[in-house]
Amino acid sequence: MNNSRNKRMIALGAAAFLLTAGAAADRAMAYFTTYVEASGGQELHLGFTTTIPSEEVSDWTKNITLSNTGEQSCYARVKVLAGSSYALNFTDHSGGNWSAGADGYYYWHEILPPGGSTGSILAKIENLGEQDEFNVIVIQECTPVPYQEDGTPVSWDQVDWSRKADIVKREDTQTVTGGEDKS
Repeated sequence: MNNSRNKRMIALGAAAFLLTAGAAADRAMAYFTTYVEASGGQELHLGFTTTIPSEEVSDWTKNITLSNTGEQSCYARVKVLAGSSYALNFTDHSGGNWSAGADGYYYWHEILPPGGSTGSILAKIENLGEQDEFNVIVIQECTPVPYQEDGTPVSWDQVDWSRKADIVKREDTQTVTGGEDKS
């Protein structure tokens, strides 16, 4: 009988211990899930793309290349104007990476990384008369590479060239941030 009584006391003591431990565990778990702190940080710099054209003229032909001097990869395009009196004949000297668009621009197919350059495209002036002076204007544009939701870049022929940069300048810290405005 003493033996049965001892077993009952041990069982009751173990049950009381488990209940007490269980009640304390809830508070401990709540402490760790409710009062979590973190410290540190990562500085974020939003850069812009910038391309610089290089134009070399020889034998009535402009050899045009673009260099990305910005901080982001970009797509690039060029348009050449010489006036209505002159026709322009374009030749791709990059191995097929330039394509004529319906809008008069020539588009570079590859993503242009920071510090990278395009291959050359030649713009030869035709219908030359007796005039010895005229202007040939090269318009170049670039746009940051847009990415799809899965992280893959949008191809060069799917880029929306009408996008505008939304720039906000905070006067207190003289910082510039940018984003896209699809309006």
